[in-house]
Amino acid sequence: MHTPPRILIVDDNETNRDLLVSRLTPHGYDLVQAVNGEEAIEQAKATSPDLILLDVVMPRLDGIGATKALKADPSLPFTPIILVTSKTGIEDVAEGLNAGADEYLTKPVDHTALVARVKSMLRIKEMHDQIVSQAADLALWNKTLEQRVADQLKQIERIGRVKRFLAPQLAELIVEEGNEQILESHRREVTVVFGDLRGFAGFAETTEPEEVITVLKEYHLNLGPIVHKYEGTLERFLGDGFLILFNDPLPCAEPSIKAVQMALEMRQAFAQLAAKWREHGHDLGFGMGIAHGFATLGRIGFEGRFEYSAVGNVVNLAARLCARAENDQILIDPRVRADVQAQADVEPAGEFLPKGFSRQVRAYNVVGWKSTLSG
Repeated sequence: MHTPPRILIVDDNETNRDLLVSRLTPHGYDLVQAVNGEEAIEQAKATSPDLILLDVVMPRLDGIGATKALKADPSLPFTPIILVTSKTGIEDVAEGLNAGADEYLTKPVDHTALVARVKSMLRIKEMHDQIVSQAADLALWNKTLEQRVADQLKQIERIGRVKRFLAPQLAELIVEEGNEQILESHRREVTVVFGDLRGFAGFAETTEPEEVITVLKEYHLNLGPIVHKYEGTLERFLGDGFLILFNDPLPCAEPSIKAVQMALEMRQAFAQLAAKWREHGHDLGFGMGIAHGFATLGRIGFEGRFEYSAVGNVVNLAARLCARAENDQILIDPRVRADVQAQADVEPAGEFLPKGFSRQVRAYNVVGWKSTLSG
């Protein structure tokens, strides 16, 4: 609907047109004129009026014929038509309404009736246009619904894949940016953390499977959230062991410091678990190994089952440090020690020749965090 509403006045008598114009102009309408039925059809197509005031008795094409033509034309939008005529018989009124007219005014036209009928028809026009617009919006919404659902399912699948080995906040960042290329194979300097239970093999051998599962669930539930807290990348968490990466796939500042802080918090959380388990006769310990260096990283697997993995000497060294660590120890290599010595209290843990290495490696045990000790 136009603003202001557009009204087409059709009458072969100029005086009648001028009379209608003079009565409607004060109301701010946009007024267009035509002198017969044929011109009314042309003007309706050219100007798309919101309402037509149409005389009945006209040469060439009268108002009844024009009404039928206007209502039958599929290219024209719905437009209310008020027939304006001196014919007042019931049959005449019925003929006009049957032709498609929406209202009827008799000549001489009463000013109050004219204004009231015009406002009434314009309200109907406005409501009709709103319904048509809403229907079009609904049709478009329905048309795109299937695609939007498919897009959302893909996003959920991407979040599910990425969240399997990333902290939730990092997974959501990757999905929002729509970029999974950072998960492809690449080389980067990382800090690798290995950890596992001490005495688990003997415990599993002598304990009922249901109780073993219960212990592992508590172990995972208590240590897993700490990985997310420090935004580590969980490469694997199987049985009693885990492997965590820092500085990949998204870079982070001071990865060695984050890794050691996480390890200390894990050790503290495990101490509470171990005390609880000892009450049930389970004597389990916990050790960790941390190393820093270059590795090749990326997503491996097949459709439906992908994992994020790291390969390199730094991974092997972290695993060897973890295997060497005694209960309650966090063993680190010289690179990690150099990064954290200003903040952490460390002590020498001797030299050893890791399996698969050609030279000995010096290990250090993390006693605690200096700010915690001093506090």
